[in-house]
Amino acid sequence: MSADAGTPEAGADGASGPQLARAVLDAAKARREAAAKPRRRGVTGAGTGERRLRGYSGPGPDPRDPQLLGTVLARLVKSRGWQQPAAEATVFGAWERVVGPEVAQHSRPVKLENGELTVEARSTAWATQLRLLAGSLLQQIAREVGHNVVRKLHIHGPAAPSWSRGPRRVRGRGPRDTYG
Repeated sequence: MSADAGTPEAGADGASGPQLARAVLDAAKARREAAAKPRRRGVTGAGTGERRLRGYSGPGPDPRDPQLLGTVLARLVKSRGWQQPAAEATVFGAWERVVGPEVAQHSRPVKLENGELTVEARSTAWATQLRLLAGSLLQQIAREVGHNVVRKLHIHGPAAPSWSRGPRRVRGRGPRDTYG
C-alpha cells in the first residue's frame, strides 16, 4: 500500500508514520493543557481573585506572610464600605481621645444622626462652655474621625431631676398657698 492521503495510515494533512504520531501526540498535549488550565484558575487566595502562590515564601515580603490585624481590618472596612459607620463609632468609642480628657470628663455623646451630634454636659455651666467651644470641637472631631462625619453639634445640659417620685412626695395637687 502506498502512503498517500487516501489510505488509512495517512493523516488529514498527508502526514504519515513518525510525523502522524508527532501530530497526534501534540494534539493530545494541547487538549490536556487546555483541560488543566480552568481547574488551576479556580485556586485563588482568600476570595480576592489573585492566584495563590505555592511553595515557600522566600526571604522577601510576600502576600502570604502574616499581616498586622490593623492592616487586615482597614482593608476589610474599605472593601465593605464601612468607613462612615466606623468613623461614627469612633466618636462614641474614643470620645476622650477625640475631644480631649478635660472636655470628655464633663460631657458625653448621646446621639449621632444625619451628621448632627447631640452632646450632654455634666452641668449647665459646662453646657454653656461647650456651646462657646463648638467650633473648635467640630474641628477636633473632624481631625480625629474625618470630615463630614459630624457637621453640627447640639449641646444641652443635664436632664432635670424628676420630683414626681420620692419619700417626701405628697399625692394630689398639693397645697395651693405657694404655687397656686
